[in-house]
Amino acid sequence: MSERLLLTALKGGSNTKIITLNGKKMTKMPSALEKLPGLRTLNLQNNLICKLCPELRTLTKLTLLNLGNNLFEEIPEEMKYLTSLKKLHLFGNRICSIATGVCDGLQELILLNLNDNRLKSLPPEIGRLRNLTCLSISHNQLTEIPTELCSIESLSELHLNYNQLMSIPEEIKLLRNLQKLFLVRNNIEVLPEGLCRLKKLRVLDIAGNVIQIFPPGFQNLKLKEFYCEGNPLFLKRPITATQPKDIWTLREIAARFVLDQLDENNDLIMTAIEHYPETKDKLSKARRCALCRKFFLSEWLECVQFVSPSKNWKISRNLHLIPLRILLCSYQCFDQRGPNLFGIVQE
Repeated sequence: MSERLLLTALKGGSNTKIITLNGKKMTKMPSALEKLPGLRTLNLQNNLICKLCPELRTLTKLTLLNLGNNLFEEIPEEMKYLTSLKKLHLFGNRICSIATGVCDGLQELILLNLNDNRLKSLPPEIGRLRNLTCLSISHNQLTEIPTELCSIESLSELHLNYNQLMSIPEEIKLLRNLQKLFLVRNNIEVLPEGLCRLKKLRVLDIAGNVIQIFPPGFQNLKLKEFYCEGNPLFLKRPITATQPKDIWTLREIAARFVLDQLDENNDLIMTAIEHYPETKDKLSKARRCALCRKFFLSEWLECVQFVSPSKNWKISRNLHLIPLRILLCSYQCFDQRGPNLFGIVQE
């Protein structure tokens, strides 16, 4: 049956635009593809193919390639010759590596589906897919996301469900066009503050992770859908405790003084700090107290503030309050907190 379909396609020659040979138990790609230079769509899903044929490189007009549910163990470098490719489906294979040069040739790619494979990592070269809008790598074995991925400004959908991720890079803030982010069933403990800068984010699903608290500003996201069931979120369970006096190290006292002077644009301090780049670098990591807005460097109180989710969000059932991570500079500020801000205790 597959031979008959292929013969029919060959008769069309350069006029043949689409070939569909799904589920034909093929063990290799037909070498006769080189006789179809005008081919735009090639569907070889649900076969037993494990290697690309050399003739594939002649299909420079191909825009869609579906090799889902086959036996590929890698994305070979030969794929880079498909310079017009826009959609690439490689789900349901055994892929554990991506050749370095692949991303250099796939500059027109807008969709890449790598679901249900064996990837433990992504190469930094993934960031070269400048036109990618949808990347799906669910059901793999990823333990981290390369920061280079966050340089793909065109990305609007990112699917990373069912991996082994423990964190999300702060650089995710660079994905300014991201609208949908799926992180279901990973091992993520903390969401980066950069996530709160994604002004176009509309769907966020973090169900089934180990997140307890959200970064400040999270409540301002313009989400339409937010799902977080299965996370051990902090609950509003107030207890009373005696607060100790603030005792800072000399280093912290000095750092706070210098930071205050810099904030007031003290010319002497601003000029002097330029001669101490190492100190300047350390001070650049300072934060502001959520209440008094004064700077601190390395000693603070981690608190939780409970806020109501936006009425515009479609949310997980029983999510009444969102716990936000808040940092205070002192117990003095802690004593002046509002009714919905609490210290965090270890139970």
